[in-house]
Amino acid sequence: MTSTTPPALPELRAEDFDFALPEALIAQAPARPRDAARLLVAAPEGLRDQGVRDLPAWLRPGDLMVVNDTRVIPARLRARRGEARLEIMLNRAESGGMWHALVRNAKKLRPGDILTIEGAPELAPRVVERQEGGAALIDFGPDQGKLAAALEKAGEIPLPPYIARPDGPRPEDREDYQPIFAREPGAVAAPTASLHFTPGLLAALAERGVGQVSLTLHVGAGTFLPIRGDNPREHKLHAEWGHISEAAAASINETRARGGRIVAIGTTALRLLESAVDERGVVHPFRGLTDIFLLPGHVFRSADLLLTNFHLPKSSLFMLVSAFAGQARMRDAYAHAVAQGYRFYSYGDASLLFREDPTP
Repeated sequence: MTSTTPPALPELRAEDFDFALPEALIAQAPARPRDAARLLVAAPEGLRDQGVRDLPAWLRPGDLMVVNDTRVIPARLRARRGEARLEIMLNRAESGGMWHALVRNAKKLRPGDILTIEGAPELAPRVVERQEGGAALIDFGPDQGKLAAALEKAGEIPLPPYIARPDGPRPEDREDYQPIFAREPGAVAAPTASLHFTPGLLAALAERGVGQVSLTLHVGAGTFLPIRGDNPREHKLHAEWGHISEAAAASINETRARGGRIVAIGTTALRLLESAVDERGVVHPFRGLTDIFLLPGHVFRSADLLLTNFHLPKSSLFMLVSAFAGQARMRDAYAHAVAQGYRFYSYGDASLLFREDPTP
Protein backbone atom coordinates (compact mmCIF):
# COMPACT_ATOMS: atom_id res chain seq x y z
CA MET A 1 0.00 0.00 0.00
CA THR A 2 1.45 3.33 -1.00
CA SER A 3 0.86 6.65 0.69
CA THR A 4 0.88 10.02 -0.97
CA THR A 5 2.20 13.13 0.66
CA PRO A 6 0.14 16.28 -0.08
CA PRO A 7 2.12 18.98 -1.85
CA ALA A 8 3.75 21.53 0.39
CA LEU A 9 1.88 24.82 0.60
CA PRO A 10 3.75 27.84 -0.78
CA GLU A 11 5.44 30.13 1.69
CA LEU A 12 3.58 33.39 2.05
CA ARG A 13 4.43 36.81 3.44
CA ALA A 14 1.90 39.56 4.05
CA GLU A 15 4.13 42.03 2.20
CA ASP A 16 3.74 39.95 -0.97
CA PHE A 17 0.14 41.18 -1.07
CA ASP A 18 0.90 44.85 -0.61
CA PHE A 19 0.41 47.48 -3.29
CA ALA A 20 0.26 51.27 -3.49
CA LEU A 21 -3.27 52.65 -3.60
CA PRO A 22 -3.93 56.40 -3.97
CA GLU A 23 -6.47 57.52 -1.39
CA ALA A 24 -8.43 59.28 -4.14
CA LEU A 25 -9.41 55.87 -5.58
CA ILE A 26 -11.26 54.79 -2.41
CA ALA A 27 -14.94 55.17 -3.34
CA GLN A 28 -17.02 57.20 -0.90
CA ALA A 29 -20.36 56.64 -2.66
CA PRO A 30 -21.63 54.03 -5.11
CA ALA A 31 -22.12 54.48 -8.84
CA ARG A 32 -25.62 55.62 -9.74
CA PRO A 33 -27.31 53.57 -10.99
CA ARG A 34 -25.49 50.69 -9.38
CA ASP A 35 -24.80 48.84 -12.63
CA ALA A 36 -23.06 51.92 -14.08
CA ALA A 37 -19.88 50.81 -12.27
CA ARG A 38 -16.87 49.65 -14.25
CA LEU A 39 -15.91 45.98 -14.58
CA LEU A 40 -12.36 44.72 -15.05
CA VAL A 41 -12.40 41.21 -16.56
CA ALA A 42 -9.31 39.15 -15.64
CA ALA A 43 -9.49 36.22 -18.05
CA PRO A 44 -6.71 33.76 -18.95
CA GLU A 45 -6.18 35.59 -22.24
CA GLY A 46 -5.70 38.97 -20.55
CA LEU A 47 -7.41 41.99 -19.00
CA ARG A 48 -10.44 43.72 -20.50
CA ASP A 49 -11.98 47.04 -19.42
CA GLN A 50 -15.75 46.64 -19.39
CA GLY A 51 -18.81 47.82 -17.48
CA VAL A 52 -20.97 45.90 -15.01
CA ARG A 53 -23.76 46.03 -17.60
CA ASP A 54 -21.51 43.91 -19.85
CA LEU A 55 -21.64 41.00 -17.38
CA PRO A 56 -24.27 39.01 -19.37
CA ALA A 57 -21.94 38.92 -22.38
CA TRP A 58 -19.25 37.19 -20.30
CA LEU A 59 -21.60 34.50 -18.99
CA ARG A 60 -23.15 31.63 -20.94
CA PRO A 61 -26.65 30.21 -21.08
CA GLY A 62 -26.76 27.50 -18.43
CA ASP A 63 -24.32 29.23 -16.06
CA LEU A 64 -25.50 29.67 -12.46
CA MET A 65 -24.89 32.70 -10.26
CA VAL A 66 -24.63 31.96 -6.53
CA VAL A 67 -25.60 35.03 -4.50
CA ASN A 68 -25.51 35.78 -0.79
CA ASP A 69 -28.95 36.80 0.50
CA THR A 70 -27.76 38.07 3.89
CA ARG A 71 -29.22 41.41 5.01
CA VAL A 72 -27.11 44.05 6.75
CA ILE A 73 -28.45 45.08 10.16
CA PRO A 74 -27.74 48.43 11.86
CA ALA A 75 -25.22 46.68 14.08
CA ARG A 76 -23.15 49.57 15.49
CA LEU A 77 -24.34 50.78 18.89
CA ARG A 78 -23.14 53.57 21.17
CA ALA A 79 -23.11 52.50 24.80
CA ARG A 80 -21.92 53.44 28.28
CA ARG A 81 -20.61 51.56 31.26
CA GLY A 82 -20.91 54.12 34.00
CA GLU A 83 -18.99 57.12 32.67
CA ALA A 84 -17.00 55.09 30.15
CA ARG A 85 -18.18 55.42 26.55
CA LEU A 86 -18.17 52.31 24.37
CA GLU A 87 -18.85 51.41 20.77
CA ILE A 88 -20.35 47.97 20.21
CA MET A 89 -20.26 46.22 16.84
CA LEU A 90 -22.52 43.18 16.90
CA ASN A 91 -20.69 40.43 15.07
CA ARG A 92 -22.50 37.10 15.35
CA ALA A 93 -25.68 35.88 17.03
CA GLU A 94 -25.18 33.05 19.51
CA SER A 95 -27.82 31.00 21.32
CA GLY A 96 -30.27 32.38 23.87
CA GLY A 97 -29.96 36.06 22.94
CA MET A 98 -26.17 36.15 23.25
CA TRP A 99 -24.10 38.08 20.70
CA HIS A 100 -20.41 37.94 19.97
CA ALA A 101 -19.41 41.59 19.60
CA LEU A 102 -16.34 43.68 18.93
CA VAL A 103 -16.13 46.50 21.46
CA ARG A 104 -14.07 49.67 21.35
CA ASN A 105 -12.71 50.19 24.89
CA ALA A 106 -13.39 46.52 25.66
CA LYS A 107 -10.72 46.60 28.39
CA LYS A 108 -13.17 48.59 30.51
CA LEU A 109 -15.67 45.72 30.55
CA ARG A 110 -16.13 43.19 33.33
CA PRO A 111 -18.40 40.12 33.40
CA GLY A 112 -21.74 41.10 34.92
CA ASP A 113 -21.58 44.74 33.78
CA ILE A 114 -24.93 46.16 32.67
CA LEU A 115 -24.57 48.50 29.71
CA THR A 116 -26.69 51.50 28.76
CA ILE A 117 -27.42 51.78 25.05
CA GLU A 118 -27.74 55.33 23.79
CA GLY A 119 -31.13 55.77 22.14
CA ALA A 120 -32.43 52.42 23.43
CA PRO A 121 -32.12 52.31 27.25
CA GLU A 122 -34.73 49.54 27.37
CA LEU A 123 -32.13 47.02 26.17
CA ALA A 124 -29.75 47.03 29.19
CA PRO A 125 -27.53 44.17 27.91
CA ARG A 126 -25.25 42.27 30.28
CA VAL A 127 -21.59 41.47 29.66
CA VAL A 128 -21.11 37.71 29.97
CA GLU A 129 -17.45 37.36 29.04
CA ARG A 130 -14.60 39.46 27.75
CA GLN A 131 -12.61 37.73 25.01
CA GLU A 132 -9.39 38.23 23.10
CA GLY A 133 -8.94 40.82 20.39
CA GLY A 134 -11.37 43.40 21.77
CA ALA A 135 -14.31 40.99 21.66
CA ALA A 136 -16.99 40.25 24.23
CA LEU A 137 -19.97 37.97 24.68
CA ILE A 138 -23.01 40.12 25.49
CA ASP A 139 -26.48 38.98 26.56
CA PHE A 140 -29.25 41.07 24.98
CA GLY A 141 -32.01 38.81 26.26
CA PRO A 142 -34.07 36.16 24.47
CA ASP A 143 -36.46 38.63 22.78
CA GLN A 144 -34.76 39.14 19.43
CA GLY A 145 -37.75 41.12 18.16
CA LYS A 146 -37.11 43.69 20.88
CA LEU A 147 -33.44 43.84 19.88
CA ALA A 148 -34.29 44.21 16.19
CA ALA A 149 -36.65 47.11 16.94
CA ALA A 150 -34.01 48.79 19.11
CA LEU A 151 -31.38 48.40 16.41
CA GLU A 152 -33.63 50.09 13.86
CA LYS A 153 -34.08 52.97 16.30
CA ALA A 154 -30.60 53.34 17.79
CA GLY A 155 -28.20 51.35 15.60
CA GLU A 156 -26.06 52.61 12.75
CA ILE A 157 -25.32 50.88 9.45
CA PRO A 158 -21.77 49.58 10.06
CA LEU A 159 -19.94 51.20 7.18
CA PRO A 160 -16.31 50.12 6.87
CA PRO A 161 -13.72 52.54 8.25
CA TYR A 162 -12.42 53.59 4.84
CA ILE A 163 -15.77 55.21 3.95
CA ALA A 164 -15.41 58.62 5.57
CA ARG A 165 -18.48 59.61 7.54
CA PRO A 166 -17.24 61.95 10.34
CA ASP A 167 -20.83 62.65 11.42
CA GLY A 168 -22.02 59.07 11.06
CA PRO A 169 -23.69 57.29 8.15
CA ARG A 170 -25.87 59.35 5.82
CA PRO A 171 -29.56 58.47 5.38
CA GLU A 172 -28.89 57.15 1.87
CA ASP A 173 -26.27 54.71 3.20
CA ARG A 174 -29.04 52.49 4.59
CA GLU A 175 -30.14 51.73 1.04
CA ASP A 176 -26.78 52.09 -0.71
CA TYR A 177 -25.11 49.53 1.58
CA GLN A 178 -27.91 46.96 1.21
CA PRO A 179 -27.70 44.47 -1.69
CA ILE A 180 -30.65 43.81 -3.96
CA PHE A 181 -30.58 40.14 -2.86
CA ALA A 182 -30.87 40.95 0.88
CA ARG A 183 -33.42 38.72 2.63
CA GLU A 184 -32.01 37.17 5.82
CA PRO A 185 -31.05 39.71 8.58
CA GLY A 186 -27.75 39.13 10.33
CA ALA A 187 -24.78 40.63 8.47
CA VAL A 188 -22.73 43.49 9.85
CA ALA A 189 -20.95 44.06 6.54
CA ALA A 190 -22.39 43.95 3.04
CA PRO A 191 -21.42 41.29 0.50
CA THR A 192 -20.29 44.17 -1.68
CA ALA A 193 -20.17 42.46 -5.09
CA SER A 194 -23.95 42.29 -4.84
CA LEU A 195 -24.19 46.08 -4.58
CA HIS A 196 -23.75 46.34 -8.36
CA PHE A 197 -26.99 44.59 -9.33
CA THR A 198 -30.18 46.28 -10.51
CA PRO A 199 -33.52 44.87 -11.69
CA GLY A 200 -32.48 45.69 -15.25
CA LEU A 201 -29.21 43.79 -14.99
CA LEU A 202 -30.94 40.79 -13.42
CA ALA A 203 -33.48 40.79 -16.24
CA ALA A 204 -30.68 40.86 -18.83
CA LEU A 205 -28.94 37.94 -17.12
CA ALA A 206 -32.17 35.93 -17.02
CA GLU A 207 -32.76 36.65 -20.71
CA ARG A 208 -29.23 35.41 -21.40
CA GLY A 209 -30.18 32.11 -19.74
CA VAL A 210 -28.11 32.58 -16.58
CA GLY A 211 -29.66 31.05 -13.47
CA GLN A 212 -29.53 32.25 -9.89
CA VAL A 213 -29.54 30.52 -6.52
CA SER A 214 -29.09 31.92 -3.01
CA LEU A 215 -27.12 30.93 0.04
CA THR A 216 -26.65 32.84 3.30
CA LEU A 217 -23.41 33.90 4.94
CA HIS A 218 -23.81 36.51 7.67
CA VAL A 219 -20.70 38.61 7.08
CA GLY A 220 -19.04 39.53 10.38
CA ALA A 221 -17.08 42.53 11.58
CA GLY A 222 -13.88 40.50 11.30
CA THR A 223 -13.88 41.20 7.58
CA PHE A 224 -12.50 44.68 8.42
CA LEU A 225 -9.65 43.41 10.59
CA PRO A 226 -6.10 43.58 9.21
CA ILE A 227 -3.78 40.62 8.90
CA ARG A 228 -1.59 40.55 12.01
CA GLY A 229 2.02 39.49 11.62
CA ASP A 230 3.92 38.64 8.46
CA ASN A 231 2.78 35.03 8.00
CA PRO A 232 -0.81 34.94 6.68
CA ARG A 233 -1.11 31.24 7.52
CA GLU A 234 -0.96 32.14 11.22
CA HIS A 235 -3.92 34.53 10.90
CA LYS A 236 -7.34 33.34 12.11
CA LEU A 237 -10.61 34.68 10.77
CA HIS A 238 -13.65 35.21 12.99
CA ALA A 239 -16.20 32.47 12.43
CA GLU A 240 -19.33 33.42 10.46
CA TRP A 241 -22.69 31.66 10.26
CA GLY A 242 -23.75 30.22 6.93
CA HIS A 243 -26.48 28.13 5.36
CA ILE A 244 -26.77 26.29 2.04
CA SER A 245 -30.13 24.57 1.59
CA GLU A 246 -30.58 21.14 0.06
CA ALA A 247 -32.32 22.74 -2.91
CA ALA A 248 -29.48 25.22 -3.48
CA ALA A 249 -26.84 22.50 -3.25
CA ALA A 250 -28.80 20.33 -5.70
CA SER A 251 -29.12 23.21 -8.18
CA ILE A 252 -25.38 23.90 -8.02
CA ASN A 253 -24.49 20.24 -8.54
CA GLU A 254 -26.99 19.81 -11.38
CA THR A 255 -25.55 22.87 -13.14
CA ARG A 256 -22.03 21.49 -12.89
CA ALA A 257 -23.18 18.03 -14.08
CA ARG A 258 -24.68 19.44 -17.30
CA GLY A 259 -21.62 21.56 -18.08
CA GLY A 260 -22.72 24.93 -16.73
CA ARG A 261 -20.32 27.14 -14.81
CA ILE A 262 -20.75 28.26 -11.21
CA VAL A 263 -20.33 32.03 -10.79
CA ALA A 264 -19.78 33.10 -7.19
CA ILE A 265 -21.14 36.60 -6.62
CA GLY A 266 -18.71 37.85 -4.01
CA THR A 267 -16.01 36.39 -1.83
CA THR A 268 -18.58 35.58 0.88
CA ALA A 269 -20.48 33.26 -1.46
CA LEU A 270 -17.21 31.65 -2.54
CA ARG A 271 -16.02 31.11 1.03
CA LEU A 272 -19.23 29.32 1.98
CA LEU A 273 -19.19 27.22 -1.18
CA GLU A 274 -15.62 26.13 -0.44
CA SER A 275 -16.69 25.28 3.12
CA ALA A 276 -19.34 22.91 1.78
CA VAL A 277 -17.67 21.28 -1.24
CA ASP A 278 -15.97 17.89 -1.15
CA GLU A 279 -12.89 16.67 -3.05
CA ARG A 280 -15.05 15.51 -5.97
CA GLY A 281 -16.51 19.00 -6.43
CA VAL A 282 -19.90 18.12 -4.95
CA VAL A 283 -21.45 20.90 -2.85
CA HIS A 284 -23.33 19.64 0.21
CA PRO A 285 -26.02 21.33 2.30
CA PHE A 286 -24.45 23.35 5.08
CA ARG A 287 -25.65 24.95 8.29
CA GLY A 288 -23.24 26.28 10.89
CA LEU A 289 -20.07 28.29 11.35
CA THR A 290 -17.13 28.63 9.00
CA ASP A 291 -13.78 30.33 9.50
CA ILE A 292 -12.23 29.13 6.24
CA PHE A 293 -9.26 31.24 5.09
CA LEU A 294 -8.57 30.82 1.37
CA LEU A 295 -4.90 31.39 0.55
CA PRO A 296 -2.63 30.59 -2.42
CA GLY A 297 -2.18 26.85 -2.53
CA HIS A 298 -5.88 26.17 -1.93
CA VAL A 299 -7.51 24.04 -4.64
CA PHE A 300 -10.88 25.55 -5.55
CA ARG A 301 -13.57 23.01 -6.41
CA SER A 302 -16.87 24.87 -6.16
CA ALA A 303 -16.82 27.87 -8.52
CA ASP A 304 -15.46 28.68 -11.96
CA LEU A 305 -15.78 32.48 -11.90
CA LEU A 306 -15.87 35.12 -9.18
CA LEU A 307 -17.43 38.58 -9.33
CA THR A 308 -15.91 40.77 -6.63
CA ASN A 309 -14.89 44.32 -5.77
CA PHE A 310 -11.32 45.60 -5.44
CA HIS A 311 -9.87 44.86 -2.00
CA LEU A 312 -7.44 46.35 0.50
CA PRO A 313 -3.70 45.79 0.30
CA LYS A 314 -2.47 42.94 2.56
CA SER A 315 -6.07 41.94 3.33
CA SER A 316 -7.49 38.44 3.62
CA LEU A 317 -9.75 39.20 0.65
CA PHE A 318 -6.90 40.26 -1.64
CA MET A 319 -5.19 37.01 -0.64
CA LEU A 320 -8.38 35.12 -1.52
CA VAL A 321 -8.65 36.59 -5.03
CA SER A 322 -4.93 35.93 -5.54
CA ALA A 323 -5.53 32.30 -4.59
CA PHE A 324 -8.48 32.04 -6.96
CA ALA A 325 -7.16 33.80 -10.05
CA GLY A 326 -3.40 33.57 -9.50
CA GLN A 327 -0.99 35.90 -7.73
CA ALA A 328 0.71 37.13 -10.89
CA ARG A 329 -2.59 37.82 -12.64
CA MET A 330 -3.94 39.70 -9.63
CA ARG A 331 -0.80 41.81 -9.28
CA ASP A 332 -1.17 42.79 -12.94
CA ALA A 333 -4.92 43.36 -12.61
CA TYR A 334 -4.62 45.62 -9.57
CA ALA A 335 -1.74 47.58 -11.11
CA HIS A 336 -3.92 48.09 -14.19
CA ALA A 337 -6.92 49.08 -12.06
CA VAL A 338 -4.89 51.71 -10.20
CA ALA A 339 -3.40 53.08 -13.43
CA GLN A 340 -6.84 53.29 -15.05
CA GLY A 341 -8.52 54.93 -12.05
CA TYR A 342 -10.86 52.15 -11.02
CA ARG A 343 -12.73 52.88 -7.77
CA PHE A 344 -11.83 50.60 -4.86
CA TYR A 345 -13.54 48.90 -1.91
CA SER A 346 -17.19 48.56 -0.89
CA TYR A 347 -18.71 51.35 -2.99
CA GLY A 348 -16.21 50.90 -5.82
CA ASP A 349 -16.02 49.10 -9.14
CA ALA A 350 -16.01 45.34 -9.78
CA SER A 351 -13.84 42.64 -11.29
CA LEU A 352 -14.78 39.36 -12.95
CA LEU A 353 -12.15 36.71 -12.26
CA PHE A 354 -11.65 33.39 -14.01
CA ARG A 355 -10.28 30.60 -11.83
CA GLU A 356 -6.65 29.67 -12.38
CA ASP A 357 -6.44 25.90 -12.19
CA PRO A 358 -3.30 24.29 -10.79
CA THR A 359 -0.81 23.03 -13.33
CA PRO A 360 -1.20 19.20 -13.61
